[in-house]
Amino acid sequence: MNIDRAVFALAGAMVLLSLLLAQWWSPWWLLLTAFVGLNLLQSAFSGFCPAAIVFARLGIKPGCAFCPQT
Repeated sequence: MNIDRAVFALAGAMVLLSLLLAQWWSPWWLLLTAFVGLNLLQSAFSGFCPAAIVFARLGIKPGCAFCPQT
């Protein structure tokens, strides 16, 4: 698994978790879904993703989406 797949897996898991929590507990959990979506959108344009930095520090090899551009 590389950083790209780990980021996408984390984002998907967070969206599904927040949808379940919104259904069972409170609709305020949909703010987590919005946060994940906004983070994915900004990382698509800026290339900066906090989760990718954490995964890199954990030793996961980079994929092509989050490699530093030269």
